Amino acid sequence: MALDPALLEILACPEDKGPLLYFADEDALYNPRLKRRYRVTDGIPIMLPEEAESVDDAEHERLVAKADADGVTPTFEP
Repeated sequence: MALDPALLEILACPEDKGPLLYFADEDALYNPRLKRRYRVTDGIPIMLPEEAESVDDAEHERLVAKADADGVTPTFEP
């Protein structure tokens, strides 16, 4: 289930308050600055810092490349 576009416009990382990248096909929101991924479960973003997953450098590069290739833009412009 994709997230509502209006919700995406206001979603920010709970840790650094910056924009996120949304990967609907992976049910995930990603903060490339902190290399932290947040799950989206049944259309609900799980935005608790203790529930976030840290990703390694290889996964970070994959997600950034995927965002570029798929035209994924940040949830908002700071």
